[in-house]
Amino acid sequence: MAKQQSFADKAKKKRTESGINVKVVRGMKTDKGTFKFTEKFVRIDDIAKVSEIK
Repeated sequence: MAKQQSFADKAKKKRTESGINVKVVRGMKTDKGTFKFTEKFVRIDDIAKVSEIK
């Protein structure tokens, strides 16, 4: 008897997406005058709220 449901199919059913992930990149100027960048992912409900991210 063949397996009808894989683990990936089972995990996909349980996951509910209530928004989208957006990558936020921030640049900071250091004391030496160079720039340092930090990156993180933020989940937002609507793409129109991108400008509200701080």
